[in-house]
Amino acid sequence: MFKSYLKIAGRQLLRSKLHSFINITGLAAGMAIAILIGLWIWDELFYDKYNKNYDRIASVMEQITFNGEVGTSYSCPIPLADELRNNYGSEFKRVVLSWWNRDHILSFGNAKFTRIGKFMEPEATRLLSLNMLKGDHDGLKDPSSILLSATVAKAVFGNADPLGKMMLIDNRLPVKVTGVYEDLPHASRFKDVMFIAPWQLFVNNDELAKTHKNNWGFEMAEIFVQLADKVDMDKASASIKNSKLERVKNDAGLSVYKPRILLQPMSRWHLFAEWKNGVNTGGSILFVRLFALIGLLVLLLACINFMNLSTARAEKRAREAGIRKAIGSMRKQLVIRFFTESLLIVVLAFALSLLLIQLALPVFNQVADKRLSIPWTNVYFWMAAIGFSVFTGIIAGSYPAFYLSSFQPVKVLKGTFKAGRYTSVPRRVLVVLQFSVSVILVIGTIIVFQQIQYARNRPVGYSRDGLIQLQMNTPGFYEHEAALRNDLLKTGAVVEVAESSSPATGIWVFRGGFDWPGKDPSLQPDFGVVAVTPEYGKTMGWQFKAGRDFSRAFTTDSSALVLNEAAVKFMKLKDPVGSTIKWDHGNYTVVGVIKDMLMESPYEPVSQIVYSLKNEKLLFLFIKINPAMGVNEALDKVQEVFKKYVPAAPFDYKFVDEDFAGKFAVEERIGKLAFSFTALAIFISCLGLLGMASFLAEQRTKEIGIRKILGASVLNVWQLLSADFVLLVCISLLIASPIAWYCMHTWLQNFQYRTTISWWIFAAAGLGTLAITFVVISFQTIKAAITNPVAALRSE
Repeated sequence: MFKSYLKIAGRQLLRSKLHSFINITGLAAGMAIAILIGLWIWDELFYDKYNKNYDRIASVMEQITFNGEVGTSYSCPIPLADELRNNYGSEFKRVVLSWWNRDHILSFGNAKFTRIGKFMEPEATRLLSLNMLKGDHDGLKDPSSILLSATVAKAVFGNADPLGKMMLIDNRLPVKVTGVYEDLPHASRFKDVMFIAPWQLFVNNDELAKTHKNNWGFEMAEIFVQLADKVDMDKASASIKNSKLERVKNDAGLSVYKPRILLQPMSRWHLFAEWKNGVNTGGSILFVRLFALIGLLVLLLACINFMNLSTARAEKRAREAGIRKAIGSMRKQLVIRFFTESLLIVVLAFALSLLLIQLALPVFNQVADKRLSIPWTNVYFWMAAIGFSVFTGIIAGSYPAFYLSSFQPVKVLKGTFKAGRYTSVPRRVLVVLQFSVSVILVIGTIIVFQQIQYARNRPVGYSRDGLIQLQMNTPGFYEHEAALRNDLLKTGAVVEVAESSSPATGIWVFRGGFDWPGKDPSLQPDFGVVAVTPEYGKTMGWQFKAGRDFSRAFTTDSSALVLNEAAVKFMKLKDPVGSTIKWDHGNYTVVGVIKDMLMESPYEPVSQIVYSLKNEKLLFLFIKINPAMGVNEALDKVQEVFKKYVPAAPFDYKFVDEDFAGKFAVEERIGKLAFSFTALAIFISCLGLLGMASFLAEQRTKEIGIRKILGASVLNVWQLLSADFVLLVCISLLIASPIAWYCMHTWLQNFQYRTTISWWIFAAAGLGTLAITFVVISFQTIKAAITNPVAALRSE
């Protein structure tokens, strides 16, 4: 019986080739999008789940209250780790101190590589569930050791055994390779970590860490913990809440900030990383929910196509259903037959969708920054795929199956069956729904890109043109500091050279302890602090509002400050230049005020920043390329100077404008994916429109013939057949526009620096949708309009 159903269903598909093509292609595109989004969501939800202790691991975070606003940070004071071990040891199985992901130079003989690494305490190997390919989990107990990822080990040593080999970190720290671990998965917070070295090695050789290793007021490290067995995460977090406050309660300068310690579970690191005023407000989970909705909507569009085309052809197949009922077929059998036809289409569509996914995955992975693949050997994938296909087939085929099987055979066979004036209403509703979803996606995508462009065009307060930065992570930079700068300027390829404690696109240090005339005693100030060399302003292209830049000609500038506009506004200084500011028991004079230099998120207000002259080794070198010289030629000259003075360091530079562009990576990635899904959603909708136009033209062939004989022109016929579709699309625009406005207005509230939603976006989406509609329906309507009316009326 089932074989018979399949044979009949196959014949029906071959009989209506155009509609079969539209159904299968539309469903395949919808299913491909849904499966791609499903793979993406699966990857997002399973971030860091490679770790055997996934449910027991957390980051230690600190919350500090500044002027009623609660800030939340992963930065913690170093002594907090021992406090957790000694006084809260029953809560934790492991407590691991860690330094931040940073670029470091790895050297072995003449081979030199710049790779991201971490300095961590020995228990890190077990906390991170590293799969040790060589060596064991105790490899970091030696304070002069290093663990390499498999990729780095291969790059440095080739096929040779790396164990026991000596290397240099940053050309100054000799270490011995004590282990090689399997690269961590791409879906991991630690995916970029290419080596791990002992925390003690870092503390012993870093002046800042040495100075502040017992300082409760200097938040500079990461702390990770693994809970003891049977300890509840929330209870452990609550128990350590006042662990820092208890230590600093007698220090008025620190206790005033009401420090609070809490745990952020590993399960929330990736999708719930956003905090506002002390509340975990979400993060990437928003995009997971958004794409899940898009996937369902696109699949719904594909199903709508199938239902529309099937019910539209109901009158043609009504006689078939009537004859089958007359010769004894039960309604149940007809329902099964139509569901079989539906499931056959779905199976063919699913097979085509897998092909489309396989072809699209390389591009999708590149855009989405993923490493996704179809899990061919995963039984759960196939169970989900089969269930998914059956569900889609049932949903897509339910309406036509029950609708077609409900016809009364007597009326159908007598020819008295009429579809009724309201029969087309469900189809019209579905078309409106279909285009409403498409228009919402179009408007949303335009606004996402507009927001990105708005933030990208935001004034940054400095010049990024020809500006490169390098991280000074080897002693050679400091040993030849003056000679390096002088020789770079002599090449003619460089306009200016400067140093800074922070990159151009970030502020690495925030500090309190500031006092100034007129300051409210209850105010708890927090400033971004950037140490620079005197040439920094000229190199960056500072734009001064008042006063002057730092200068080597003024010896007093060692106690001078330059403020940005945000700092002046925060301090409420009416005449800031010449003002005296107290900072850490020292007096400083404000010599200049600059326009706000955008160093952090382009979507948020600029922080109040204090610039001072360096009194320590700085981390970043900035070089302004001469605009009169070609970039490649200039870089070659700069590299020659670096080889002369810092031969041990690779010439690894970044253009500041490219680094700044990286701040838009997430939004651009989401925008590109949304654009792709929107384009496919429109394609699916247009396929349905093409099918409906084709059916309508076929259904009204004789009417068109009569109208043409009576004098109707091609334009008249085109208008006749197009009017209904244009009306439906206009209704879709009216429904979609307020929904799209509300959704995107709500989304924009996540950004303090945001664009406005302009009327032209809705006009463009509407005109674009109407233009596409005209193009699609004109293909069939004009074809019908130019058909010889004699051919249409011959059978009458």
